[in-house]
Amino acid sequence: MVSQVPLIVSCFLTIFVVQSSALWCYQCVSTQPGCGTPFNWLWHWTKVCPEDEDVCVKILEEKDGNTVITRDCLSSLQGLRTDIPADHYEGCRPAAVDLKLGNYVNNSIKELDIYRRYYDKTTWCFCFLDHRCNSGFINKFSPIVIILGFVIAIYQQL
Repeated sequence: MVSQVPLIVSCFLTIFVVQSSALWCYQCVSTQPGCGTPFNWLWHWTKVCPEDEDVCVKILEEKDGNTVITRDCLSSLQGLRTDIPADHYEGCRPAAVDLKLGNYVNNSIKELDIYRRYYDKTTWCFCFLDHRCNSGFINKFSPIVIILGFVIAIYQQL
């Protein structure tokens, strides 16, 4: 019975060791307290991004000296925004221009901003390597753990 303990432990380790990579991003808008400049991380919870290859995003929208900052995961904004730049690598870049946005709308209410022309400048910042975009890793069914478990079990049998 004593010689079966390492085998049971190794089987337990191989079953319950699962890979997980989670990107944590802040989700807030600068109209909320502590989300503007300077950012107060004590006031805002982080959110686990829903997709595996996700990126944290900070959007800076400027109009007449006022800046609105939006922080969120890229996958959460993809269905809402059409001005996402094609390059999602680390760093900041200007928003993409959607020439077809609002072309087939005949709307006389100028406050609706159907063409997304309200802001003078929109900048998208992507991050996945710094402290605010941290990730956690645990090995998934590691072959090393499996082999080590079997080696220990065989060694105990001898």
